[in-house]
Amino acid sequence: MDRWVALCRFVCLLTGVTATALTTSLFWAAAVQRKIQSEGQNHRKDAHNESLSIPRIKSLAALAVTAAASSDLYDTDALPNPEVITRLNAMFALPLDRLKVIVKQIISDMKTGLERDGGAIKMLPTFVTKRPSGRERGSYLAIDFGGTNLRVCELVLNGHAGEPQLLQSKFQISENVKTGSGSALFDFIAECVRSFFQTHHALDAHDWNSKRWQLGFTFSFPVDQISIKAEIENFDEKESANLSTDTSFIQGTLITWTKGFTATNVIDRDSIRLLEDAFERMNLNIEVTALVNDTTGTLISHAYQNPDTYAGVILGTGSNCAYVEKFSNITKFRGPPPPLGTTEMLINMEWGGFDDAQVVIPRTKYDLLLDRNTPTPGSYTFEQLISGMYIGEIVRLVVLDLARTGDLFAKATIVVRSPLHKQYGFETSYMSRIERDHSFDLADVKALLEGDEFEIVGTTLADRKIIKAVCEMIGLRSARLAAAGVCAVVTKMNKLNGCTIGIDGSLFEKYPHYPNRMRDAMREILGISSENILLEQAKDGSGQGAGLIAALAAEAAVGIQ
Repeated sequence: MDRWVALCRFVCLLTGVTATALTTSLFWAAAVQRKIQSEGQNHRKDAHNESLSIPRIKSLAALAVTAAASSDLYDTDALPNPEVITRLNAMFALPLDRLKVIVKQIISDMKTGLERDGGAIKMLPTFVTKRPSGRERGSYLAIDFGGTNLRVCELVLNGHAGEPQLLQSKFQISENVKTGSGSALFDFIAECVRSFFQTHHALDAHDWNSKRWQLGFTFSFPVDQISIKAEIENFDEKESANLSTDTSFIQGTLITWTKGFTATNVIDRDSIRLLEDAFERMNLNIEVTALVNDTTGTLISHAYQNPDTYAGVILGTGSNCAYVEKFSNITKFRGPPPPLGTTEMLINMEWGGFDDAQVVIPRTKYDLLLDRNTPTPGSYTFEQLISGMYIGEIVRLVVLDLARTGDLFAKATIVVRSPLHKQYGFETSYMSRIERDHSFDLADVKALLEGDEFEIVGTTLADRKIIKAVCEMIGLRSARLAAAGVCAVVTKMNKLNGCTIGIDGSLFEKYPHYPNRMRDAMREILGISSENILLEQAKDGSGQGAGLIAALAAEAAVGIQ
């Protein structure tokens, strides 16, 4: 048995299925031992003598993954207040049977969203009907807007002559900008573009504003789009009039704000028009030639590097997915006809709105409380369970509740000014830091809780273990829900035989074990077919993707195929 304990500790640490590997390894060992016993004495003897081959390690890893996904994720005897951990784990766990129900419902909602408007998953046509060929040339601007930061980029494409070059500047979006007037928000964007030019083109200040720049605008919110942009000008006026009271000039109207934005006088208005008006006020010679979602940009950017990319996913401040759909399946399509011979179009799913009716995914009281305190309760609740903007807040609500009941910080003092008392005061980056601490006494967790970040005086090791367990539960649930979404998309595309998913965002890039947790869940859901699906990081994909789509739009405008 000691041999199996040591081996299972190694497997848990190798796979990263849980940050509590040392406390849960006995659970895995017992499970493996029971499995061997059930197969008979001879098999047990063979297994005892078996060398530690790669297939054997993979088998043990798969068993660990399956057990980790169950309600027995934690060896509660090794943790303080075991009944608290057991209760919380039952609330946040997503076993395989529930994941399969979620996948099935996402696929059903995708089909409904392609047929008509008003579905739970909006399934918005992007009007992007081709992917980059690698021959694109020229300099294009891109704005990536829709999260914590705004990025202004210049993408220089050299065709097959060399790798694309990307210049960029990043600007933080303040709460005043998010919640002020729409005109102030778009003026802020235009000012950031001016600042970008002053930084990167200081020596040619006269030249940069003498040319007409083409810009791709990544606007990461639900938009009812009629075209990428320019081709609508040739759309029949009579047909256009049926689409909008604003004749033929609407390109994309904001449906609703998400991610804490509430800027006024933007919903139901054309985002491109608002941005170009701001450019005019700043005397910037820029034409917006493409309006795209960050998921669309991520897909296009990664497809430029890997042509086998069929979906782009954002797992950061928000969460969403775009993928390649057969054009014939988009029966609700309206607007100017796509180019002759079009067979596919990228779809912006807006999967954050999935299960807003709360029928499929179990919600905890903490999830419901978080939703009630958002600017738009009942909207984009799937995103709330996944994205970096919200999962730290869920941890905060759990921690406060446990402190209130005396299950946490019974011997500690929380100062009044602690961010723990402030909405969104527990950032998701703190979850990452906590999960990275594998020290015996959780020294870094102690430094975080008792330092300037939270000012909680006198935490115990038991307190720190509970908080780490809570972070693991909520982080694991996020990854498993994201994996369910990816499995649904791949199944809908009929790409189980193989494809690549480009993923951008801080959760996938920086959160400990997040990619592995997604892959583990996909292995549970899809079985061996999951090995054909590659999850690849598409860092900064949304900015480069917007520039590439602007290049594609420019090609289309001059008839380049």
